[in-house]
Formats: sequence, structure tokens, C-alpha cells
Amino acid sequence: MTIRLYDTSARQIRDFAPLKPGCVSIYLCGATVQAAPHIGHIRSGLNFDIMRRWFEYRGYDVTFIRNVTDIDDKIIAKSHEQNRPWWSIGYENERAFNDGYTALGCLPPTYEPRATGHVTEMVEMMQRLIERGHAYEADGNVYFDVRSFPQYLELSRQELDNLLQPAGEGETGKRDPRDFAMWKTAKPGEPTWPTPWGPGRPGWHLECSAMAHKYLGSAFDIHGGGIDLIFPHHENEIAQAKAYGDEFARYWLHNAWVTIAGEKMAKSLGNSVLVSEMTKRWRPIVLRYYLGTPHYRSMIEYSEDAVREAESAFARIEGFIQRVVEKTGPVEPSAEVPPAFAEAMDDDLGVPQALAVVHTTVRQGNSALAADDKEAAVARLAEVRAMLGVLGLDPLDPHWAGETDRGADLHGVVDTLVRMVLDQREAARSRKDWATADAIRDQLGQSGLSIEDSPQGPRWSLGPR
Repeated sequence: MTIRLYDTSARQIRDFAPLKPGCVSIYLCGATVQAAPHIGHIRSGLNFDIMRRWFEYRGYDVTFIRNVTDIDDKIIAKSHEQNRPWWSIGYENERAFNDGYTALGCLPPTYEPRATGHVTEMVEMMQRLIERGHAYEADGNVYFDVRSFPQYLELSRQELDNLLQPAGEGETGKRDPRDFAMWKTAKPGEPTWPTPWGPGRPGWHLECSAMAHKYLGSAFDIHGGGIDLIFPHHENEIAQAKAYGDEFARYWLHNAWVTIAGEKMAKSLGNSVLVSEMTKRWRPIVLRYYLGTPHYRSMIEYSEDAVREAESAFARIEGFIQRVVEKTGPVEPSAEVPPAFAEAMDDDLGVPQALAVVHTTVRQGNSALAADDKEAAVARLAEVRAMLGVLGLDPLDPHWAGETDRGADLHGVVDTLVRMVLDQREAARSRKDWATADAIRDQLGQSGLSIEDSPQGPRWSLGPR
């Protein structure tokens, strides 16, 4: 068994070989908390949650770090715009991100460090970089000298002479316009911390280099994030960390975007679909299915119809699970997933191919139910639960129990009303008034209910929207 992953730095799929046998260390660039999360943000956390779950299924001990960027240019701009303290905006949105991760079933990270808690480590890193000739101070700013690091741009594979380095306001005194800021001098009304070069605040890239070193050491296995972070963020992280003396990450994994009308979903574009709003309209487990089942390197084009399709597909899985449990009682997940599922997941986390195995197993289970082969149906359900558990999508997992309980106060009332209508339908069927029976079923369907006739009588469930 070998897990294989697409390494952005190598531009190819590589066999995964951990630094320490039996252990995996992962650093994921997490939330920048200037605003509440949209589904594009949560997709990244969800993709790497599935990766983490697969490593754990394969027997690895996983250390998973997901940072919080709680100070940067965007948060400060929001602070001025809203006339609120920067830390108030950051904390509010950090909680919104965590609520989103939790709602969609992401396991909590091993550690979740905030940038503002690691200024000491950042100052130490800058001091060593200056001593080694890789950084310099100018006007209270500290810059990284990109020409001092020959491997610069190996991740993004750009040409230095053609590079346009993003720069912020007040970044004065650069020796080369392509040098990037690690520390920014104090400006009126902005938060500051003391340093040997005067008061100021950290640059975005420095934060992650310092936190990765703090929690994972000088070398670790996997660094992850969205494809938009390859440059400048990850490129600059590498330069700082390796010039400091770290080996840094050995594999680089990047997830693709969620797009709307072909554009990246982004707060700045005003095309965001907030997680907090989506979970009011759709069950969180359905959103996890929608966001987590495409391949992590594939773009997702958001649309209402696409979420409805995901809801319908997941309803077929849930329907099978419900029918088996009703007939046989609780069924525990099998100890191992089917070989075809494992093969797909080992091959660069091939979730779409793995999901095809889930649906094939569901069809086999439904055939077993139709043939009244309870033993085969139970075996298939055990396999389905094992596979869904790896994907974080097992509806019988305690995490999702709240979904089943949501609206429990109304369920009894609705059930009584629907039963009254179904009794009328059964009366029509008994007198062979098929037109009336079909009309009742169709009316219930239009109201969002699915009716299934079983040997035990008709039963209802919420159908696709």
C-alpha cells in the first residue's frame, strides 16, 4: 500500500514517504478572518479533512496544523471601514470559520495557532535572516532580498526578471521592487508590536513560516492550501524558511477554487456564498457531499442545480441506509473499505472514483433488499458505512445526529398530517380509484415529500428540492 499525491513543486504525482515512519505532519493555510467564510474557503479545509481521514484510516498518526491569520492588510482595512477594533473583527470571523468547519463535519486540527500569538518567533526568524544576508531593514520595514535566494520561484516557476511582486502601501526603502515585506513599520491607527527595528506588525508570509517552524519543526511532510496561494504566499514562505535554515515542506498540495460564472469565489468580488446562509437552506451533510466529492484539484462551478443534484445523489445513499436499518436493525461499519475504494483514495485522493464504488455498493445493496437477502444487504451497508466514514459522510455518525433531530418537535405533527393523507390514498387504492391515489401521491411530491410503497405500507421522506 502506497499513497500517491500530486506535488505542486514537482508537477507530478509522487509516492508519499513520510519523514517519520507511521506519522504525517501537515500544515494548512487556514482562515484570514477579515470576513465570514464562503463555501470556497470551507472547501479547502474540507478537502484536507478528507486527506487527514484517509491517512488515519491507513494507520498514520497525523499532526494537523491549520493556522488563523488574525492580522493583515485586509483585516486592518475592514477595521477602518467598519470603525471597529481589528481584534473584534478577527475574533468574530474566526468563530464563524470554526462554526462552518464544524457544521460541515471537519475534524478539529491538532493545533490552530493565531498569527498574533507568534510575533516573538517572527522576530527571531527575521533576525537570523538579516544576519545571514537574506533580509534587511529600511524605514522600519524588514524586507526579504529575493536575489539572495537562488531557488526563489521554483514552486511557481516564474522568471524573476518578469516578476511583479504585490506590494502594500508604505513599503518604502526597497533595494529591489521584487523584494517582499516580512515586517511593516507602524502607521497611525494600526496595531503594532515592538521589535529591534521599531514598532510595526507582521507581513502575511512571515506568519506562516514562523508558525510552521514552531509546531512542526525544521522539516515536515505536507503543506497545503488553495491554488491562489502558490504565489506569492507559498513561494515567499519557502524563501523565508529555507533561507532561515529549514528544510520546510516536502510535498505541496493545492486545492482548486469554487467558482461562480467562471470567476473565483471571493469576498472582494462580491460573489460569495456564505456558509452561514447555505446551511440554512441545505443540510450541512449535503453541502459536505457537494464540496467534498469532486476531486480536490478540480474546479467546482457553483449553481443551485448542482447542489440539488448532490442532494438527490446523497438521498439515494441515505435511503438505502434507512431501509436496511429499518429491516435489520443497526449495522456497524466494516473494518476495511472495499479494495476498489482504497485504490482510488490511494491514487491522489481520487474521491470521485471512490464515490463511484459507494454508489455501486448501494445499488448492490438495494438489489439484495429486493431479493430479501438480508445478509447481503447488511454486508453492503457495513461497507457503505466504512467508506462514508472515511469521507466524513456517514449519516449514522454521531456528528450528524443533530441533523436527524433538527425539527424533531415538528416531525410528529407532520407525520400525523401526512399519515392522514396517506390513509386517504390507501382508501382510494382499496377501491381501485387509481386516479385519486396517484393524484394524492403527486400532490405530496410537489410539496417536497417522497412516497414509497413497501410491504409494511407506505412511508414518506423528504425528497429532493
